[in-house]
Amino acid sequence: MIVERRAASRADGSSAADGLERWQSFSGGAHYDPQWMGFGALRVLNEDRLAPGAGFVPCWRANMEVLTCVLSGALAHRDDSGAERVIQAGGLLWLGTGHGMRYRHCNASDAEPVHFLQAWLQPDRVNADPASAVREPTPGDGWQLLASPDGRDGSAAIRQDARVYRSELAQGTSAIRTLDPARRYWLHVATGAVRVDGRDLSAGDGLGFSVESGRLELAGAGAAPAALLWFELPA
Repeated sequence: MIVERRAASRADGSSAADGLERWQSFSGGAHYDPQWMGFGALRVLNEDRLAPGAGFVPCWRANMEVLTCVLSGALAHRDDSGAERVIQAGGLLWLGTGHGMRYRHCNASDAEPVHFLQAWLQPDRVNADPASAVREPTPGDGWQLLASPDGRDGSAAIRQDARVYRSELAQGTSAIRTLDPARRYWLHVATGAVRVDGRDLSAGDGLGFSVESGRLELAGAGAAPAALLWFELPA
């Protein structure tokens, strides 16, 4: 089964008062859509832009793996462990909120906006000790592993049998993913345009794969490289 979530069909969770532009692929916060309650262990996938100097009020989360991938600009993070970080474009912040973590995200710049994606994964255990890590931007071609259960290849070690990859595809280049029917997969187009087995996708579009097998061909289809996120999830 293949499900399609077009960018234009996502919920608008923006807040002009907070300097936030938000597009939600799944239900979350004040937005509830019984048709889009997540995709397996992937519970939330938000595309956010914060205006210069803007930020969220401190929030408290528990028993969720929060992955924040910065697409452009810089995001500042602070949490109740005392950790203070700035995540640059291409970097990933992992928060294993465990039995509870209070944190705040804000734009690290007073002059430039910050654009990022935030995904919440349901963990494979509850009430673990809170933890966090940053995967710094790494140059290179092909699929880069951002998060995995064992932290291999410098990825963030998350508490779920899931893997998150990032790749860029320029026009005229392609990549292959192999689908295992015992797993679920979610593809999100962060920027640019891509063709997936003859299906044209652009920024903000998503595809979910469940009980699918075989090879999936992805090809860059825009003047600028397409930035892609690939979630491999338990069935």
